[in-house]
Amino acid sequence: MINNKLPKIWYGGDYNPEQWDAETWQEDNRMFKLAGIDVATLNVFSWAMIQPDEETYDFSFLDATMDRLYQDGVYVCLATATGAHPAWMANRHPDVLRVDVQGRKRTFGGRHNSCPNSPTYRKYSARLAGKLAERYKDHPSLLIWHISNEYGGYCYCEHCAAEFRVWLQERYGSLEKLNKAWNTRFWGHTFYSWEEIVPPNELSEEWGGGRTNFQGISLDYRRFMSHSLLECYKLEYEEIKKHTPNIPVTTNLMGTYQELDYFEWAKYLDVVSWDNYPSLDTPISLTAMTHDLMRGVKNGQPFMLMEQTPSQQNWQPYNSLKRPGVMRLWSYQAVARGADTVMFFQLRRSIGACEKYHGAVIEHVGHEHTRVFRECAELGAELSLLSDSILDARIKAKVGIIFDWENRWATELSSGPTIALNYVDEVHKYYDALFELNVESDMIGVEEDLSNYDIVIAPVLYMVKPGFAKKVEAFVAAGGTFVTTFFSGIVNESDLVTLGGYPGELRSLLGIWAEEIDALFPNQKNEIVLKQSWGALDGTYECSLMCDLIHSEGAEVLAEYGSDFYQGRPVITVNQFGAGRAYYIASSPDASFLQGFLSNLCDEKGIKPLAKAPSGVEVTRRVKDGLAYLFLLNHNAETAVVEIGDEQKKDMLTGEMVTGSVSLAGRGVMILEGNEA
Repeated sequence: MINNKLPKIWYGGDYNPEQWDAETWQEDNRMFKLAGIDVATLNVFSWAMIQPDEETYDFSFLDATMDRLYQDGVYVCLATATGAHPAWMANRHPDVLRVDVQGRKRTFGGRHNSCPNSPTYRKYSARLAGKLAERYKDHPSLLIWHISNEYGGYCYCEHCAAEFRVWLQERYGSLEKLNKAWNTRFWGHTFYSWEEIVPPNELSEEWGGGRTNFQGISLDYRRFMSHSLLECYKLEYEEIKKHTPNIPVTTNLMGTYQELDYFEWAKYLDVVSWDNYPSLDTPISLTAMTHDLMRGVKNGQPFMLMEQTPSQQNWQPYNSLKRPGVMRLWSYQAVARGADTVMFFQLRRSIGACEKYHGAVIEHVGHEHTRVFRECAELGAELSLLSDSILDARIKAKVGIIFDWENRWATELSSGPTIALNYVDEVHKYYDALFELNVESDMIGVEEDLSNYDIVIAPVLYMVKPGFAKKVEAFVAAGGTFVTTFFSGIVNESDLVTLGGYPGELRSLLGIWAEEIDALFPNQKNEIVLKQSWGALDGTYECSLMCDLIHSEGAEVLAEYGSDFYQGRPVITVNQFGAGRAYYIASSPDASFLQGFLSNLCDEKGIKPLAKAPSGVEVTRRVKDGLAYLFLLNHNAETAVVEIGDEQKKDMLTGEMVTGSVSLAGRGVMILEGNEA
């Protein structure tokens, strides 16, 4: 648990006092107290102020700020400031500048603009992290370290090209193995020297926003770039741990961000933190899934909500205000799904540059008489009431949904069958169905112990990594239920097709063979026609996107296609394998089918909904020390009634005892304490 030094849900956010004068700082302190702010994230983009040249460091401003905040009861999440290098560094050491996917070398500007394989960047970023840790290791305000900020962005410079070749030599050992893995006899690409290999950018293999001629090369470059940026993080991490071995270290992730493999990154984070910025029209279940993913990358450990906006973003096409009550509601959604902090970007609005219209606790008017500040202060008071009761509470789900970044890269780099296939969207369809059923699920990686679950779902498992098929077979043979979908079992970890018929290594487990794959146009549909009614399912349902034309090799056919030349061919199958069952869904079904299908599977496994609630009411639960905390979150603008069962429970926000049916105001929240059983 990260909250030992401040045993409550931390409440605060990013603070940039370097942009303000002393009179404003005093006003900040006053307003922080009014709002219940007790944690400030400092120094996120202050590298240029701290280090004006190669050898000079000036920590006087940071010293004074940390002292001032602590004297007023505010603790510090201290960033290393390495998310943007100083202008002098770009001018004097051009190796620090990135080269973009079109082969253009950047000049100074923006942020997240450093080449991850630049010797200059690695030298000075690690040195700064070490100096900060040495200086502030005993400061009483220091709660946690925040390395850099929102890592991301690829580089294609000569340093990266050289390091890519080294990485490839370590991965493959020989050019013979590399040529085989990349299938380089296609288009005459055989490499006879490591120096012949260049990064796959728009001057070589890629074009059009990530399309590629050679999936193997492009897939490995994504692995390499994720690794390179992680190596930069680890250099700073190691410097910090030399001086503060017992203070946790994190960096803020970005949910389903495409470029980095967060399951790999999480191994080197003491706690996961992430930045949550949904739009007004983002599906509530997609935000919930992303919270669960951020919890899942660290084996279910509680996480930090590092950033959210109190009101509106500045960088989306349409930057809507959060309606009254929504900031509170979405903050509790994070807590409900595993967050032990509620933090904002930003505490005071900037007056210039691109984030001046990004929301803040303290608006440009500069006083507390605003709707946003009032809502923030009310939430701060509520979080104090909760104290440490929920801290480190866990979610115990019996359904796991596989999410894998390398599989996602390979799927989205594919040169067919359809440009419309979006991995995150297909995973979300299954998550959303369980969300609507009020059934808890975990987002898990392929390294997870599957025996923790009764049901494991792996949508679009295009890439089957070494050993995973056997792992799933063991899970099913022991009595587990496994579900996978169209376009699964196609390739290995090098994106080479597994010969012998789709779904490759999963074929015997699923008891099917897929002969062809049809890609449907956006306006095309097919039908899932059940052979007989099954629990919550009956009749005909719609499907779209892709249709696998499959043959049963022992699997029972539950439903058939309703139209086209493959009318009457199997679309839903189940195969008995040992003591368990493996399902194959050969197309992308509509929401009503998935809700009925997953309801049936949960009934078979005795997995019950947490409560009976109408659509738009989110239900989840955290457990700790034999107690359960049931979260009811009404995302509707209207009052909703929720059936919570016969056990009497305590409303943690009001102190009232409730049972049976409870009324939940529009955009209202209840946290109900009861027995875990």
